This record gives sequence, C-alpha cells and structure tokens, in this order.
Amino acid sequence: MTKHKTLVLAFGGNAITRQGQRGTFQEQLENIELSCRDVVELARLGYRMVITHGNGPQVGSILIKNELAKDVLPPMPLDVCVANTQGSLGFGIAQVLQNMLLKAGVRREVAALVTRVRVDPGDEAFSNPSKPVGPFFTRAEAEEQTRSKGYAMREDSGRGWRRVVPSPRPLEILEGRVIRQLLEQEVVVVAAGGGGIPVVRDNSEYRGVEAVIDKDLAALRLALDVGAAGLVILTGVPKVYLNYGRPNQEALEKMTASQAESYLKAGQFPAGSMGPKIEAAAEFVKQTGGTALITDPANLQAALHGETGTRIAKT
Repeated sequence: MTKHKTLVLAFGGNAITRQGQRGTFQEQLENIELSCRDVVELARLGYRMVITHGNGPQVGSILIKNELAKDVLPPMPLDVCVANTQGSLGFGIAQVLQNMLLKAGVRREVAALVTRVRVDPGDEAFSNPSKPVGPFFTRAEAEEQTRSKGYAMREDSGRGWRRVVPSPRPLEILEGRVIRQLLEQEVVVVAAGGGGIPVVRDNSEYRGVEAVIDKDLAALRLALDVGAAGLVILTGVPKVYLNYGRPNQEALEKMTASQAESYLKAGQFPAGSMGPKIEAAAEFVKQTGGTALITDPANLQAALHGETGTRIAKT
C-alpha cells in the first residue's frame, strides 16, 4: 500500500471494550490508545485515513440502560442509540489520537463525523430480522416484548432470548462528499461508526430506521465511496486462518479475491465472525483492484510492510 493514498481502517467494537472489562469510558480510552499506536506512524508517513469502528458492546450497554430505565425515561430508538455511540466513541478516538499526534509532533487534525448510511427500505432483511441486540430475557419476558412492542425475539445459544433486528446492506454513505473534502485537507476522519446510522429515503425525505448495519460491509461501502486505495480490517487475530481452532489450523498470508470467495462458500469463515470481513475484503478488491488487509491492531504497521497479516489482492 502506497503512502499518501487513502486507507480505510476498520476497528472492531471489541477492540474498544475488551472481554472481561466493565466498559468504563476510561477503559475505552486506554484501549483506543493501544489500538491507535501504529496509526500515528501512518499519519507521519502521509497516509490519508478514515477510521471506522464497531459498536456492539457499547450499543448493547445503551439498550440495557433503555430497559432498566424504561419506567423513568423514554427509551431511545435503535438508530438514535447507534448515533449516541458514534458520538461517544468518535469523541474518544478523536481525543486520544489527536493527543498522540501532538505528542509525536505530527501536525494532522482529527475530526469525528456523525454518519448516516442509506439502506433500501425493500431490503429483505426488514422481513427477516436476524441480528441479536441488547439484553437477554426469559421466554416469558420475550413474549411480553413481542406483545407490547412488536419486537422479533429469538433464543440465543441457550443463554436466553434476545431481540433481533434487520441488518440491511449499506448502499451509500450520505456524508461521503464531506469525508472526501476533509481527506483532501489531510484531516484524519472518524466516520460510519457501528456500521453507520441506518436511514431510508421516502420521496424527498430521509428517516432513521430500527436496524443495524454490518460494520465490515459499511467499511467496504465507506472505502468505495471515498475512493480508498486500501481497506484494512482490524480484528482480534494477526492473520486469517483456515480450519480455525482445529488441529489442522493454517494461517493465510495472502489470498486472491476468488480464493477468498471460494473459502467463504466452503464454510471456512462463519457469518458471525470472520465471514463479513472476508466478504468485504474480497468485494473491495474486485471492485477497485486495490488491496485489502486483515490483521490485529498490534500488528498494523508490520502488516502494512508485508511482515504479517493476511493480504487479499486481485492476483
């Protein structure tokens, strides 16, 4: 990947609130600092960057607060909850990264942008909600949620019942032009957090909808809409593996887009974890001819130098 080109860096929400942590804002700031160490060097080298991030643990916490406080305060709809996490996490990333740049003597500004993503109101996901969100309920409580609120509820791996919501495909980053303008000014942009705020267009108006957009597919849409040369998906492992967790586990250093799609069809990458990352990476390569990279935040710089990570390219 070439310096002075645009990269989209996609951080997972679990990189900001890690397993076993309470999820305090101080913990989030400390995790953001660990995740952004290599970003400072990329900024020094002149890369233009858009940072996007997951929000699963954080929006889940807001939905739990909605449930606990429902008799005192009106619960906020899901699109507003996504917007809230964009604001808080965007502030955290911008604050931490700007301070790190200042300490390193790198003169680059950071801006966090509340970002809407247009989806199709006719997307089949709206008639087949599948994405679990929020707290766990007993069966009786779940039935009450369905009766009183019309929520779709589903049993989740023996842990209880959870609300499931639509997960439509992203069609357009509505703030794409603004993001491109900021990139031209060498601003590091934080955008489309949590997959973006899902909106649909009815006639001449936009309105938010109760849905969650897959963060990796949103990162793909973001990369396409800003003309990125590279898509970097940061996850919990340094490389992608075939037969993950089995005795014959095999690390992959590189794949073509066609190979990645073949592995997907063969069931190598589960839909709930690595699958959307591979799908997004392969589609980015097919549409742009650019390069996609999957690694963990600690190995970002080394992966960009070809020393680790899994690289997906056209050939």
